[in-house]
Amino acid sequence: MVPSKWKLVLYALIILVGSVIALPSLLSSEQLANWPRWLPQKQIALGLDLRGGAHLVLELDERALQKEKEEAGLSDAAAAERLKSALQQSIEIVRRRIDAIGVAEPTVQALGNNRILVQLPGMQDPASIRTLLGSTAKLTFHRVESWDARGQGTPRIGSIRVPAADGPVDYILEQRPMLQGERLTQASTTVDSRTGSPVVSFRFDDEGAKKFAEITRDNVGRQFAIVLDGKVISAPVIQEPILGGAGQIQGNFTMAETSSLAALLRAGALPVPLQIIDERMVGPDLGSDAIRMGAITGAAGLLLVLAFMTVLYRGWGVIANVALLVNVTLTLAAMTLLGAPLTLPGIAGIVLGIGLAVDANVLINERIREETRNGKSAMAALMNGFDRAYATIIDSNVTALIATVLLFSLGSGPVQGFAVTMALGIAISMFTAVAVVKALMSLWIRWRRPRQLVIGSLLPARWVNATPKFQVMRARFIGIGVSLVLSVASLFLFMKPGLNYGVDFTGGAIIEASSPTAMRIADLRAGLEQANLGEVTLQQVGDEGTTILVRIQQQPEASPAAQTRLADQAKAAILEVEPTASFDRVDIIGPKISSELADAGILAVLFAGVAMFAYIWIRFDWHFAVGAIATLVLDTTKTLGFFALTGLEFNLTAIAALLTLIGYSVNDKVVVYDRMRENLRLHPDVPLRELIDRSINETLARSVFTSMTAFLAMVPMALWGGATVASFAVPMVFGIVVAASSSVFIAAPILLLLGERHPSTDHGLACDVANK
Repeated sequence: MVPSKWKLVLYALIILVGSVIALPSLLSSEQLANWPRWLPQKQIALGLDLRGGAHLVLELDERALQKEKEEAGLSDAAAAERLKSALQQSIEIVRRRIDAIGVAEPTVQALGNNRILVQLPGMQDPASIRTLLGSTAKLTFHRVESWDARGQGTPRIGSIRVPAADGPVDYILEQRPMLQGERLTQASTTVDSRTGSPVVSFRFDDEGAKKFAEITRDNVGRQFAIVLDGKVISAPVIQEPILGGAGQIQGNFTMAETSSLAALLRAGALPVPLQIIDERMVGPDLGSDAIRMGAITGAAGLLLVLAFMTVLYRGWGVIANVALLVNVTLTLAAMTLLGAPLTLPGIAGIVLGIGLAVDANVLINERIREETRNGKSAMAALMNGFDRAYATIIDSNVTALIATVLLFSLGSGPVQGFAVTMALGIAISMFTAVAVVKALMSLWIRWRRPRQLVIGSLLPARWVNATPKFQVMRARFIGIGVSLVLSVASLFLFMKPGLNYGVDFTGGAIIEASSPTAMRIADLRAGLEQANLGEVTLQQVGDEGTTILVRIQQQPEASPAAQTRLADQAKAAILEVEPTASFDRVDIIGPKISSELADAGILAVLFAGVAMFAYIWIRFDWHFAVGAIATLVLDTTKTLGFFALTGLEFNLTAIAALLTLIGYSVNDKVVVYDRMRENLRLHPDVPLRELIDRSINETLARSVFTSMTAFLAMVPMALWGGATVASFAVPMVFGIVVAASSSVFIAAPILLLLGERHPSTDHGLACDVANK
């Protein structure tokens, strides 16, 4: 049946509006400048891994909060309210500090109930960022009693020992501040007219100015200390009363340091100290390279899928290709509207989504071929093909969505970008691959009025039209046996040599550095060893020798600040050997974050397995669910063995690959299971072994073809995508092959064994499925 005119108009309008929204993202800045003002101007946001910048996670100091709770005797409810208030105040102060240095499009938002996520596009100076965001900026003014060598003697009651910020000297100060920095209303960088040195000029409010005048009038000739975050940054001698409420902070400052200090003072002091527990920096060159390689490999994967569909279905493949291009366009439009950033894993999600989106068309076209072989008219074959494939498409998409939802919930940063693009692509494919294609095919049938709907192919007819008669169940024990041997071998590989865990899970630092010429690896290794950084590994990336990867293992009991210092020392050691080197990527992961990421990864995989088991049981039967989960365990162990064997870095991106493979593996099994369910309903008296063989043979072509589309989409990224996506793309290619074979040689035999050995008879299994 041809859709109504209103429905066709709605389809066309959705595609037109989506295209107009997505188009600006494909234009250069010069082209966008000439774009008509009345058309959408918004481009898709790029993640930090594509445009470069800094990513930090700040955590409120738990010890300071606990100390405050104990000293003030706060109840649990009051302490929770204090934590909430401190978080909101800290977010506002961090935002003001960032605004003061003029970062474009920063992101500052709460992360849980005690953390702040900060993303700064374009920022490449981690030291200044740490100073800006990690400093409490508590400013106080004290009378100086004396000063001496650091750590010498104990001050009297009512006095405190405070170290100087720029020398081995301690000041003995009156403990009670004479004035607080909260009275400051203005702070700016200036140059001292007498010395030419950069200084920070400040001004108090009326009450602060009055108090400051009183202090300076009463202490002429005495030393006066300005203390910032527990260190004396300046200790001038008061020469005369200062009555205007303004002053200067002098010291051995650079212009950048005075700018940072002025920004801190203008923004105000944090209510509690903040710790940087996760720090990642991506250079602009790496971001542009990632965009270029992502675009090239994505386009190559798209072209391979388009060519494969054309060869497989000729003109009908072209219609499916049009729907696929619409899917990519609407996915970009949806991301633009939602403001979801496009990350490098997100590009991988779009590429994989290309392969999964045409799965629906493969299922539909193969169903239509089957209906046509059974003598159905053109419109009847079309309607039956779509109707009978629809349940399989829904089941396949739901299993994939379960994995992506879990990935988004338990993942972070770029990995969440992958989940978003995957989820959008899958959801939109229900419109493009089903509704749009069905409308186009219906219009063609009404226009041409053929007696039968023949879906041709450029492949030999015997490859696409004939139903094979393989007796797969005869070799069931061989298939299960080989799979068990490979899985056991994978477990041994998992134990030794084990997985090459990335810093996401182990903590520590990873530094990617590049140079215009080949680096001297031996000299770099010697320089890093002399820096006394603990366990360090150095790896050359690529064949040209211009890029290296340095991993610094998490030091026992090391604080995040200590790990940051080690990373800075490593960078200094690299620059000493290679002065022209630049740092494309620096990731510093604290032990708390790495432990949480590891736990989240394990939970995500476990939850995915439970969710798949529950869904298959609900949609099919417990026999199918057990078969699917048993196969998933075997598929997953083989993938872990592949990681151990190849030495690919096992990080958050690898967890994304595992979760995606879990969804894809179940997706692939649903295709076979759906035909088994149908045949169990139609032929309840046929022996289960014969019925499973028949179902496998009837779905073999579509299983192979759907696996081929995903395989072709991912191969270019696996080959040329680079190290950043290697932990996703390479195991995905491996996993697609494993999942396709396990559906036939493992899942189906397990189902047969369960059906034969369970007290329920074959007829009982058929009755159970028929009730679903």
